[in-house]
Amino acid sequence: MAAGLVHIEEQVNGIERAVAENPGLAFDLAKTLIESACKAILTERGVGYAATDDLPKLFKEASRVLPFLPAEASDASKTRKSLAQTLSGLSTAVQGVCELRNACGFASHGSDGPRPVMEEVQAALAAATADAIVGFLHRVHTQDRTPPSDPAADFDGNPAFNDHVDGAHDEIRIFESLFRPSEVLFRMEPQTYRIYLAEFVPEEDHDATEAAS
Repeated sequence: MAAGLVHIEEQVNGIERAVAENPGLAFDLAKTLIESACKAILTERGVGYAATDDLPKLFKEASRVLPFLPAEASDASKTRKSLAQTLSGLSTAVQGVCELRNACGFASHGSDGPRPVMEEVQAALAAATADAIVGFLHRVHTQDRTPPSDPAADFDGNPAFNDHVDGAHDEIRIFESLFRPSEVLFRMEPQTYRIYLAEFVPEEDHDATEAAS
């Protein structure tokens, strides 16, 4: 399921057994498996995370630091946008695994009543989802171990684009504090920031193109 991440091999074996023997436990293990893979990837890439971070946040951060496009296609904005849509689908799948675990997991907590009884086929869906996500993340992680760039350097290195974003959107006010739209976009949705950055044409370049035509 996730050959190479040796320390989660027992989780892989456990989820495969649980699908047939204890379907409810498979939901717990599917969530744990994805969570362990995200933490391992972040640790190996030198990216910190909080002990309180939930799985969707861990997955989003792991997605942010992984090189999903080959270097020669780094400026392919249409491809990057399509890939971002696919990653959004994976994020939805991760959220679905979390909700299945909360509703149907054998070992999950907080229920005030009997849980729905799931069968092998539903457990197999959760296991296959975890398999696909972990396998994909692991493959991308191992094909390129380049450390992630400094986010602040990426942001500060694009003043023209940041000014363009700030000019197109109002400042964001929370109580008495004001935040730049460009920085909020960069911090909260880095993939979206990079997609629009790749498509951005500075004003001087745009004027030069019009003059040449």
